[in-house]
Amino acid sequence: MRKKNKNYKFIFGLIGKGISHSFSRDFFLKKFKKESIIHTDYKNFDIPNIENVLLILQNPCLKGCNVTIPYKTSIIPFLTKIMPKAEYIGSVNVIKIKNKSIIGYNTDVSGFEFSFKKNMNSFLEKKNLKALILGTGGVSKTVSFVLKKLQISYIHISRKKNKNFLSYDDIDKNLLKQYKIIINCTPLGTFPNINSYPPLPYQYISSEHYFYDLVYNPNKTLFLKKAEEKGAIIKNGLEMLHIQAEESWKIWNSK
Repeated sequence: MRKKNKNYKFIFGLIGKGISHSFSRDFFLKKFKKESIIHTDYKNFDIPNIENVLLILQNPCLKGCNVTIPYKTSIIPFLTKIMPKAEYIGSVNVIKIKNKSIIGYNTDVSGFEFSFKKNMNSFLEKKNLKALILGTGGVSKTVSFVLKKLQISYIHISRKKNKNFLSYDDIDKNLLKQYKIIINCTPLGTFPNINSYPPLPYQYISSEHYFYDLVYNPNKTLFLKKAEEKGAIIKNGLEMLHIQAEESWKIWNSK
């Protein structure tokens, strides 16, 4: 057990909302212990609104943070610099503090791309693949960036229909015949709200579909369970999280 009131030379953390069950703190504390990284802590900065980040950033021991829902986009105005990829996407999931500069990065891209492609090469070899991206937040921008790179066309699904997005009511049998990849970028189904899931017509899902859920806790959400029952390929976001976390550590320790 870690001692209380210990003075740490270096502090890292996770900025988000409702993150008490997040993976990141446990991951990094185990990493610090395993790799004998001393005088270093990782904290959860659970804040009700993004303006509270100002107080966090004033800590002189803070060297970097991960950023999660719902602040991946709204944190951008609080940065002094943003790296080109993160700026292009419009989503930041890592910040590094160096010489009083607050620099924004996006490591979700490498994490999602590797995880999304792994063990499904035969599926990706199919022509004219199309994807439905559930959600329109910061992480959905990362997903659309990767899909564009992979030449997979996509449509965003939102709770409310507008000129840029379809709504869940628009998803029917005919649409699911065309769009075989379904990616959940919403927090629906995340612990402890494990009984929630995106409202899709799951009766039309088949073994020709691939369901990817960026939620990783629980390991298999209702979204994935319902798809698996219909024979679909399924994958959660845990591997993506591991990859982006290690990439974060590289950024924080780079000169």
